[in-house]
Amino acid sequence: MIRFESVTVRYHGAASPAVDGASFAAADGGITALVGPNGSGKSTIVRALLGREPLESGRILLDGSDRGALKQRELARRVAVVPQREETVFPLEVREYVALGRYPYSRGLTSSPDDARAIQRAVERAEIAGLLQRRTDELSGGEWQRVRVARALAQETGMLVLDEPTTFLDIAHEMSLLELVHSLAAGGMAVLMVSHQLNLVARFASRMVLLSRGRVVADGAPVEVMDAATLEAVYDWPIVISRDAASGAPVLLPLRKR
Repeated sequence: MIRFESVTVRYHGAASPAVDGASFAAADGGITALVGPNGSGKSTIVRALLGREPLESGRILLDGSDRGALKQRELARRVAVVPQREETVFPLEVREYVALGRYPYSRGLTSSPDDARAIQRAVERAEIAGLLQRRTDELSGGEWQRVRVARALAQETGMLVLDEPTTFLDIAHEMSLLELVHSLAAGGMAVLMVSHQLNLVARFASRMVLLSRGRVVADGAPVEVMDAATLEAVYDWPIVISRDAASGAPVLLPLRKR
């Protein structure tokens, strides 16, 4: 489980915090979707988890252990992160890129049988066997995302964080990626997914956490968080909520202003 307890993060020189006393948890065996408008603090929470931004107050717990007490290698053995943006310094063969996920366990330049098995499992789960001989700069957007997830899976952690994983993907690649993430959560993994696409994640998430100006304003099942009055106040736009006929999930429809 990933737990945030009264987490406050303030960027240097900022008058107000980017994250202001946020408390929520991403439980094992489900997808917790972190949603909210631009500037609400979603990516800052991921940066704080990675240790790229210090906490002004509060704490982040990973299966009960204080993240602040963990060294980077131990952190990487507990939680895998697929960041929003990532560019390799130079192209790598996909097989080599996925193998980078084993770095937290490495001892020098040699690999172990455990590394080989972990990489093979990651390749199979992400369904990228056909891409292994390709270079990372030869991949489409959807292929690149699956390869990045494969690298995270090679870390063999019990927790996975994805920051806007469906950005720039078409419908088929969006759905394919989220089906993969859903299967990982169903297998017991704790998944925290940052997304702008409320309608899409409402179909897959077991829980949604809505942020506004760094604060948690709603936390619960998608049908509870996708409330028209709440979303109108957060996004400052008229909204209607209906139900998807196929899945029964709540659907947000922004209205035109008259």
